Amino acid sequence: MSEEYEGVGDPRLQAEGELALARMAWEGGDLSHAADHVAGALAYDPVLPEAHELLAKLAAHPDGGPGLFTLGDEVFLGTAVARAHVLAYAGEHAQALQLLISVQSHQVEGRWAHVPWVLDPDLPGRLPAQELGELFGRLVPALPDPVPQERREALEPYVELVRNSVLAHPDDPTLGWIGSMLIRRAGHAEEAAELAERAYAAQPSHMAAIAAGSAYRNLERWDEAEQAMRRALSHDPDNLHLRTDLGELLHTAGRSDEGLGWVEAVLEEDPDHESAFPTACGMRFERDGDLAHLVRLADHLREHPDNGHADRVLAQHCAAQPWLSGQSGPTESVIDVLFQVLEKEGEPGGGGSLRVSAPESPSAFMAFHRAVPGFVVEVTGVPEPDPRLTVPELYAKGPVKEVTRRVWTYAGVVAAPAVPPPDERVLEAVARVAAAPWRHLPAAVERASELAGLPLDDLLGVLVHPPEQPFGQAVAWPYWIRQVQALACLGIAWHAREQPWGESERREVLIDLAYGPEDWVTEAALLALVATAWVDEDARADVAELLAWRYMAAVKAAATRPVTLLDSLRHLVLAAPDLHPDVRALAEGRPYEGE
Repeated sequence: MSEEYEGVGDPRLQAEGELALARMAWEGGDLSHAADHVAGALAYDPVLPEAHELLAKLAAHPDGGPGLFTLGDEVFLGTAVARAHVLAYAGEHAQALQLLISVQSHQVEGRWAHVPWVLDPDLPGRLPAQELGELFGRLVPALPDPVPQERREALEPYVELVRNSVLAHPDDPTLGWIGSMLIRRAGHAEEAAELAERAYAAQPSHMAAIAAGSAYRNLERWDEAEQAMRRALSHDPDNLHLRTDLGELLHTAGRSDEGLGWVEAVLEEDPDHESAFPTACGMRFERDGDLAHLVRLADHLREHPDNGHADRVLAQHCAAQPWLSGQSGPTESVIDVLFQVLEKEGEPGGGGSLRVSAPESPSAFMAFHRAVPGFVVEVTGVPEPDPRLTVPELYAKGPVKEVTRRVWTYAGVVAAPAVPPPDERVLEAVARVAAAPWRHLPAAVERASELAGLPLDDLLGVLVHPPEQPFGQAVAWPYWIRQVQALACLGIAWHAREQPWGESERREVLIDLAYGPEDWVTEAALLALVATAWVDEDARADVAELLAWRYMAAVKAAATRPVTLLDSLRHLVLAAPDLHPDVRALAEGRPYEGE
């Protein structure tokens, strides 16, 4: 459905404007244009009384009725709503509800059903129970489970319709359990449990038991939820989805080993089960924190891209992990000072000075100057090992012997871009893909695919000449620059993807960036290496070695001076598949027996 009228100005004012045009067309006898503008008014304000008054006139006109609101291949949302109401005026309530539910499924938060005919307690008596159940069954899968609190008010007419339907058809158990599923999603779990139990008592079935179990789960009444799920299984003991759901329930109730046992039993029958495999990966990750479980889930999702459950489980468990669902925050002292300045002075127009004892990430200084351009920052010393040098210049060990590409150049302690600014179109493309965090690393790689084919030199230029940030707040600059750098490096990981990883230019460039002077770009390049390993099994061993040596170089440097990137690098290393156990032990703070 088209939503072309949404999100422009004040909805009520827009609705009144459309209504004024509709009245002019009505008074001029132009029913078609009057209908178009009434539909526009309803799209902006579905309950505007004056729009409904005019709609009733159009419905009653000899040349009016549903024919004024025809639905083509591209359906305008307001037209569908208007047609539903006109059908209801004509007594075609089943068709009217079907249309209204289609609109509600498309935009759950809209108050499309807040009209008298839907709330009429006599309405369900005019329709067969089976038809009502089918209508509810169309809406249920379109709703989040549960619907967020702020969006539930829009669904209250359907909750009332369920209540009235059950009263009108008290002997129909199917209507009861389907209605239970709907009102539970709308936040009425207690009532949903009672409704499902009545349905089960009238006619025991696995669906009624599932409805009851789901309601008890929402209420965190774990024993009753388990009993209901076991009842469901007694009706359908070979249902692998049901057995997985019971395992999830037990896990959520605090019986993790027992819950995982149920899910693993499903996998013994179907090792690639669409629900059990993601669920087991998530449970195992919660049990031991080993990211290898999430990497396996990412592999599964790559092979089964339509598995929405796998995507949700992966996103859920990546959400709290640094770098797995968005860039990690900055830790430099100069950024701490920036936040203090902004908190004290708001959006300062200029002036002020700052002295720091050592060079920090050049990108951090860039963020500082973008946020408060009038400040003067002076670096008073250089510790050892020198953070301005590349890793090969500092340490002979490791797989990287030379860094040939640099995006920063130093004149004394002052860093400046070593590459020219990118083309404006590249800046716009990177800004577009950097506008939001990613739900998990494979999603970040997928998003960065929009940058595939952009000139490599331009992507390098973005790292030190970032686009303007879209938030309009000085405090956002550090986060924006880090996000832009992360997506630009992920874009570099798409460069010439036809080349085998081990011989590829993208590998060479990311290594140069990762092993260069300490900077936020280091983190962004390492993220791109980690993300590559997540989606390319052939790159995993190589990436694990590259991450390990870069992290150990940072650990060695941290023995004699602060390394602001160290904790971030630790998280990136721990996110790398196939990491050597000794390096993992070092990153986790456990005894390490390597060199």
